[in-house]
Amino acid sequence: MFREAPVDNGRVSPHKHRMSEYLRPKTLAMLLLGFSSGLPFLMVGNTFGYWLRDEHTSLTAIGFLSWVCIAYSLKFLWAPVMDRVDLPLFRRLGRRRGWMMFSQVIVGVALCAMGGTGTKAGLGRLGALALVVAFASSTQDIVVDAWRIESADDGEEQGLLASAYQFSYRLAILATDSLILILAATVGWRMSYGIYGACMGIGVIATWFATEPERADAVMDEKQREAPIWTWRGFFDAVVGPFIAFFRAHGWLALVMLAAISLYRVPDFVMGPMSNPYYHDLGLSKATVGAVRGSIGLVATFAGIAAGGFCSLKLGYMRALIIGGVLQSIAIAAYATLAFAGATIPLFALIMAGDNFGISFAGVALVAYMSSLTNIGYTATQYALLSSTYAWLGKILKGFSGAEVESLSATHGLIHAYGIFFIVCGLTGVPAVLLFAALDYWHRRKQPVAAMGLQSNS
Repeated sequence: MFREAPVDNGRVSPHKHRMSEYLRPKTLAMLLLGFSSGLPFLMVGNTFGYWLRDEHTSLTAIGFLSWVCIAYSLKFLWAPVMDRVDLPLFRRLGRRRGWMMFSQVIVGVALCAMGGTGTKAGLGRLGALALVVAFASSTQDIVVDAWRIESADDGEEQGLLASAYQFSYRLAILATDSLILILAATVGWRMSYGIYGACMGIGVIATWFATEPERADAVMDEKQREAPIWTWRGFFDAVVGPFIAFFRAHGWLALVMLAAISLYRVPDFVMGPMSNPYYHDLGLSKATVGAVRGSIGLVATFAGIAAGGFCSLKLGYMRALIIGGVLQSIAIAAYATLAFAGATIPLFALIMAGDNFGISFAGVALVAYMSSLTNIGYTATQYALLSSTYAWLGKILKGFSGAEVESLSATHGLIHAYGIFFIVCGLTGVPAVLLFAALDYWHRRKQPVAAMGLQSNS
């Protein structure tokens, strides 16, 4: 069964992390695994769109090709296998580490193949390889998330590992969102993809030296002995059990929670495929975009991670989610000013800083909230369910982003069409903020009732 979020609005006990704690073997492994998880994401997303636009691919085609990332939204379908089945050739590594290494090798090989193929072989072949990367990468995410949650000895260490994961994941996002632009301007896109494919070796090394979470393995092995996955009872428990447990734990509020989670990152996902083509069409060079992202963008990202973690601890999950949702929406809508006021480098740097801060803040708040809803025994499936929920709607809608911009450009011109598009993207974040505000109100309303019940029983 899912653990219920803490009664007092998702507030967790505040604690401090000393720098020495980040040097523990478990935390160092988490840092490397977080980087390995973040590296492929934009290589088949926004950065892929930049490459395609450089090759004069239409915005409509770029938008539709972004649908390969829907694989990240479907990972709950095969997550039960990660919970119950050992990978034969990698069995000596353990269940989590075996699936990690297998998926990391596939991602690395497929990224190198994308670089070797290029766009001249046709968008169909390149898109198929991107789909392989997306499926293997989402599989890696399933087991890395499960390893992170199961390896923590207590709530404090869970926060430490979540912080390390977000830090290195965002570092990988910056590497594939900024540094790769500088590299591509020097050696070309195809060579850059080959180099980044080789960088998946970082994850392979981390997996080799990581420790398998034995406590979680014991629970899952017991489940497998009682009801093997190939039996009807075992299959039902592995696939349907986590869903039943979630609704049993939260009742009708589960629907509101899932709706809020699914809407929370819609602005970020929908604007994603158009951000790099937007910079290209504004006339900003790859070197300029990369330099801004790698300097002020880097600082803003880490500031957002720190602020998001701090607010989650001090204010509770719900309030942190509300603040993050507002910051995210404003930051994305602000991109429109480049279209209407002019794309000056200082203005671009300011907007990029705001975007990176808001997105990072919101990301930490959402990961902390979703991690609090999982438990040993169903970890991979439960977290995959929640992380798929937050991604599926945005990743479906973003496929239409290019067609929408091109449609608006017919009457408003291309650059102003971009501006209108980013304003609308920012507004799509309002429903999630309202839903989390309603959940916050509901939890606060339940809290005094629960306290009165305890007093009457005593």
